[in-house]
Amino acid sequence: MIADIRRVLPHRYPMLLVDAVTELVPGERLTARKAVTANEPWYADLPDDLRAEQLAYPQVLLVESWCQAAGVLATWESPNPDVLTGTVMLFGGISGIEFHRPVMPGDVVEHHVEVFRALTDTVMFTGRSTVDGEAALTVSRIVMAFRPASVLLPDSLGRK
Repeated sequence: MIADIRRVLPHRYPMLLVDAVTELVPGERLTARKAVTANEPWYADLPDDLRAEQLAYPQVLLVESWCQAAGVLATWESPNPDVLTGTVMLFGGISGIEFHRPVMPGDVVEHHVEVFRALTDTVMFTGRSTVDGEAALTVSRIVMAFRPASVLLPDSLGRK
């Protein structure tokens, strides 16, 4: 449910890029969906004379959507969508990413995320994204770190 996703992620429109969680085993794996539509803001100002392949979903947004799915898995049991308090989820890095096919408006992307390794304040993930069972994206590894918001805030917002 979208309410459950909003409970654990700080992202909101237009940057909330996960629509549904279809499978979740906390601390192990998650499957989530993202429906790509032509009504998304990044399609708004495109000219009418584009070739079909020019309408492909931006690869950076596909990666962001996959990473948000990983974020749902990472924070499911300890949500903190308020990035000004508690613990903040930070993207640490990504390696071994491969794009296999374009994702087009009308496609439903299925993100498959697995925990590769979990440390005290850092989680590593691996996985893939598919469209109709066909590989669209493979992620060898991403790293997320969790840090106290108090050490990340500028002094003007209450850092001590």
